[in-house]
Amino acid sequence: MAGVDVAGEFETIRRLFAPLAHPEWGRGLRDDVAVIPSKPGHDLVLTKDAIVEGVHFLPADPLDTVARKLMRVNLSDLAAKGAEPFGYLLACHWSERCGWPERMTFVDGLRADQKAFGVALLGGDTVVTPGPASFSMTLMGWTPKGRTVARMGARVGDLVFVTGNIGDGWLGLQAAQEKLTLEADRIAALLEHYRTPTPRVEFIGPIRAYASASIDISDGLIADLEHMAAASGVGIEIDLEVTPRSAAGQAWYDGRVDEQAALESLVTGGDDYEVAFSASPRDEATLRREAGRRHLRLTRIGRVTTGEGVVARFAGQPVTIDRSGFAHG
Repeated sequence: MAGVDVAGEFETIRRLFAPLAHPEWGRGLRDDVAVIPSKPGHDLVLTKDAIVEGVHFLPADPLDTVARKLMRVNLSDLAAKGAEPFGYLLACHWSERCGWPERMTFVDGLRADQKAFGVALLGGDTVVTPGPASFSMTLMGWTPKGRTVARMGARVGDLVFVTGNIGDGWLGLQAAQEKLTLEADRIAALLEHYRTPTPRVEFIGPIRAYASASIDISDGLIADLEHMAAASGVGIEIDLEVTPRSAAGQAWYDGRVDEQAALESLVTGGDDYEVAFSASPRDEATLRREAGRRHLRLTRIGRVTTGEGVVARFAGQPVTIDRSGFAHG
């Protein structure tokens, strides 16, 4: 029954999480630590994200999708760095509604994505809180030594690309809150993207090989490009009209009277978990070929310039965007 804690910490670990543990490095979750051997010729890359009920997911969201979203937002960070994921640490702060069935549902989501992405649990912690549920993951991956792609490194004259579509995360939240009027299949597609975004792990190789700088799109396209521009000490110009939109996103856009305002909403909404990166113009054809081989949409959205910050253009003219994306507390 929801809200009833039917198992203590150690029983939860033994019955639910131990089967997810890495067969060697996780020590069966019977210890306070995991021991990870070094990988010769590689750097260890770590990322950490937390999600909180009422902030990053809705109380009505199924807990298996919450677990998968937690996994995928971390995978997106590693994909943008060109890192191959292998294992993770997990902290679960169960709310009073998270009884045994809810915990099992959460673990079902983890199990599905462990299999899909080839990662395993290494350890962590599980507690009960009187507040909202929250979950935190530290994901680890490998890159060949010295080959991790940073936010810094974009060069004047580089082109700026983004994978996939932009705006579906924000639109999916609107759909989950029943604020959209679209056909049922469009709503379903947006909800799926919001709850279980697709990290671009299949594009790790090309990002590592060709990107001069890279970042995953979590706070909003404009906001995250601002982070990349600041880290690289450059400016970035983007063309709002070429913002890639899914079929559902296009259907929503077609119903807007103010096209500029609609595009601004899409590029500032966040929760897309696509990858934006800069690369030399001489590598554009190769990047498009690599994306095509993976059936991945790749869009050139702008260029790296002198100056600072991000300049967004609509109909060839710069526009002022008051809010660039989600602001963390």
